[in-house]
Amino acid sequence: MSTAAQLMVACLESEGVAIVFGIPGEENIRFTQALAKSDIRYILTRHEQAAAFMAEMYGRVTGRAAVVSTTLGPGAINMQLGVADATTNSTPMVAISAQVGHDRQYKESHQYVDLVRMFAPITRWADAVPRVHAIPEMFRKAFKLAESERPAAVYLAVPEHIDADVADYPELTPLPRNVVRAEAPSARQVQRAVDILRTAQRPVVLAGHGAARADATAALVRFADGLGVQVANTFHGKGVMPDDHPNAIGTIGFMRRDYVNFGFDSADVIVAVGYELQEFDPVRINPHADKKIIHIHRFPAEVDAHYSVDVGIEGDISASLTALTDALAGHRFRTDCDAPGAGLLAAEFERGQADSRFPLAPQRIVADTRAALGRSDVVLVDTGATKMWMARLYPTYERNTCLISNGLSTMAFALPGALGVKLARPEAKVLAVVGDGAFLMNSQEIETAVREKIPLVVLIWEDGGYGLIEWKMDLELGEHHYVSFGNPDIVAYAQSFGAKGYRITSAEELLPTLRTALADDAVSLISCPVDYSENIRLTDRLGHLDETL
Repeated sequence: MSTAAQLMVACLESEGVAIVFGIPGEENIRFTQALAKSDIRYILTRHEQAAAFMAEMYGRVTGRAAVVSTTLGPGAINMQLGVADATTNSTPMVAISAQVGHDRQYKESHQYVDLVRMFAPITRWADAVPRVHAIPEMFRKAFKLAESERPAAVYLAVPEHIDADVADYPELTPLPRNVVRAEAPSARQVQRAVDILRTAQRPVVLAGHGAARADATAALVRFADGLGVQVANTFHGKGVMPDDHPNAIGTIGFMRRDYVNFGFDSADVIVAVGYELQEFDPVRINPHADKKIIHIHRFPAEVDAHYSVDVGIEGDISASLTALTDALAGHRFRTDCDAPGAGLLAAEFERGQADSRFPLAPQRIVADTRAALGRSDVVLVDTGATKMWMARLYPTYERNTCLISNGLSTMAFALPGALGVKLARPEAKVLAVVGDGAFLMNSQEIETAVREKIPLVVLIWEDGGYGLIEWKMDLELGEHHYVSFGNPDIVAYAQSFGAKGYRITSAEELLPTLRTALADDAVSLISCPVDYSENIRLTDRLGHLDETL
């Protein structure tokens, strides 16, 4: 058959892997050589953390486990943040690193740390390859677990003596790829849910990440239309219920109660479709733990005092929704208790479109971003104040077109993640929206994008500080500390990498600049000053609504 390194690459090819992201090391040079002689594309990055984010976002939009590869010790440790982000965001990923040989693992040794024990808490499975003959089974298991009902990252360590093995193994071949999942929901559980819904007065649907992963839009829209029920989505579920559908009431997950909460305040039943507790705390929508909950997902719900499930329907999400819709045919819910959320959000969005101040209001940046992108184009929204404004206000019409990290809520994923998305969806325009705090944490990957000719646009909301932390401090302490910093000249910085740079100097410049950059087959950075005085105004306004509605 081949050497150990060639066998590992053959296993990746058998799994359909087209791209590996990473940085090679001395201890996996033969694996790197085997990749170079295969049809798999290797994306050499400038930091292992960024490589993991690229793999995570590639896996997020394809639904297939992407691969990140690093050297041992510091290289493997560097990629841990992206690995943890993938697991907490329910995203499939296979992380592979080198490791010292077995002859050095029992004693103090150069660059040796117990990587398997370090990765175990942040992965579905972490293990080390003990011998060459284990490679086919371990690689198949890694992909199977990564792409399970609840996707996650897995980790494999490959000792350097296995990478260096040059013996021929004619009897070893990759195991066939197989994915077996239960599809049909339990008829008994469906009937139990029907019984609850027939007596409900004001049910509301919460669509989460699982619904997006399952591509359940058609079934969800049919359920909402057939029963006249309103649908909110989580940050991870944005787009699974199109925001221009009349039954859509917006996105829930803001740090304070938002307009969307009013739909849950009056609800007596919550139909949670693909929702996972890691997306946001259920106490926010069920503070008194008195609402009946129907949980629809591929796996059982997590236990929580404010998420005590009355009926759990496990199986294919679309099949479960279809079964409920058919069983409730002809039943309609009251329409005189509509939540005000959608109208209030639309009004706020329209005010932002007309706001001409400079620096720009966050609402104006969101509105112009929406106008510049098509329905199927993709925006990645980094963590910070940018996330709060984009997640709640950016209208989204298709799943996986507004990508947010809300499991681990990691800063600095969006720029490198945009490379992974563009490689997965080359036909789409891809925009990374980042704060200036997150931007410099992984800005070195601009060079990767330029070198690999991966066109994308980075829109930097620039205010010279960590805006979300300042917002939280001002909100709860009445003052803020240690949140301000300086920035480089973004235009000159972009040009130093061979990218294009733009600086926004008035509100009217943003939309045409976005359109120009997105239409260009290049890597572009746009520096846009933002007026975050709107942050406190927003929370004050929402607090007033809490008191009056």
